[in-house]
Amino acid sequence: MRTDIFARLDREPEPPKIETPRMSRHRIALFGGTLAFYLAIVIAVLVSSWLVTLDWKVMLFRPYQQWPGIHAFLDYYVVLGQRGPTAVMVACWLGWRSWRQHTLRPLLTLGASLLLLNVTVGAVKIGLGRLGPHYATQIGSAELFAGGDIFPSGHTANAVVTWGILAYLAATPRARRYLSAMSALVSLGVGLTTVYLGTHWLSDVVLGWAAGLLILLGLPWVEPLITRAENWIFAAREWLSARGRTGAPEPVIPRPVPVATGAAAQGPAREPAGTGGPTAVATATGSRPRAHTAPPAHPGHPARPERPPIAPAGSRRPPHADRTPRGGTAPARPVAGG
Repeated sequence: MRTDIFARLDREPEPPKIETPRMSRHRIALFGGTLAFYLAIVIAVLVSSWLVTLDWKVMLFRPYQQWPGIHAFLDYYVVLGQRGPTAVMVACWLGWRSWRQHTLRPLLTLGASLLLLNVTVGAVKIGLGRLGPHYATQIGSAELFAGGDIFPSGHTANAVVTWGILAYLAATPRARRYLSAMSALVSLGVGLTTVYLGTHWLSDVVLGWAAGLLILLGLPWVEPLITRAENWIFAAREWLSARGRTGAPEPVIPRPVPVATGAAAQGPAREPAGTGGPTAVATATGSRPRAHTAPPAHPGHPARPERPPIAPAGSRRPPHADRTPRGGTAPARPVAGG
């Protein structure tokens, strides 16, 4: 019995069509405004503006020393922004959605969003090379191009994308509103937690929110590629299934053994000695000769009887002229000199 997701897709009827988000004017306007805000944050950090000064004030305030009682809780809460654990949790939920809704779109959308997140955020991290608060070397400096990798905040951007994808894939407007509020609260808390722990500057977190939101707003542009990927996966699966059916060997069906009836079922009758041996019996019954029978005679040689000839009664020694058989009288000999 098959238990994979394709077995479910084959067994169940077609689901109701789920509306795919499109790039409406409202969404395009939000995308443009978020992109402008993203660039403004980057420029403000590059020129060491008032935003960098605010970063240093928050860092020197040391929130983890001001409120040490919540430190243990926030150490666990920040895991909601780590890519590995959150991707596994959301993938399990979306895998069930794919199995339930008979489509691979939820899982493919999650994979596409995480790929975009790694490429865009990772490229900016490596390109700007900003150091974190714990590794800062000069007060008031933006700490750019120093070999770091914390700008923008990966925890914050990942929280926005991973939990926001649930709202993006919601089937009803009501569920989309609730999931949007939940993902906004989770990502907001994760970003502020990294500032509390001193692992990120405040500007890192703000840019991480913008980076994650850009990916969610731009996902409708990726929907055609997701649809093509889903169609390709199903086409490849059908091709492999058809190839497996044609290449499988045909099952061997055992042939029925004919059952002899009548006189043939009782076996061949024993023939008298010297009447042709097993050849005649095999010819009469149509069966193979038994293993103990003699092989057929070669042409040009007399056939050897099955049993040896019966020897005649009496002695096999040749008669002798000087011997007298037992029980008889000896012949009279002439008397010499008479």
